[in-house]
Amino acid sequence: MGVQPPSNDMDDGPDVVEFGIAALDAQLTEVSVTFPIESETLASEYGDVRIPIDAGGTELRLADALAEIPEQRFETERELLNQLHPVLEEHRQNTSRSILSQLRALVPF
Repeated sequence: MGVQPPSNDMDDGPDVVEFGIAALDAQLTEVSVTFPIESETLASEYGDVRIPIDAGGTELRLADALAEIPEQRFETERELLNQLHPVLEEHRQNTSRSILSQLRALVPF
């Protein structure tokens, strides 16, 4: 997922702020995760990777997201992303309901 960042009349930033599965996909590519891979290996080697789950900057650690799914092995990146998508979406929905999160999304930091 992605959302347009607030305009500040500067063109040196990104055109889109990535969060959720789109952000995780980019991060997995950046750290060069190879598949197939075990959930335990992902958690131990890349568990501290922080996944932005909304446009307000709320993050979830990869290890915490992996702990919420029953799968222990992922043959492909697509399989991993498909399993994590509902977890990230649930966290996004839960955090977006709080007043503080709604205000944080409106004010650029």
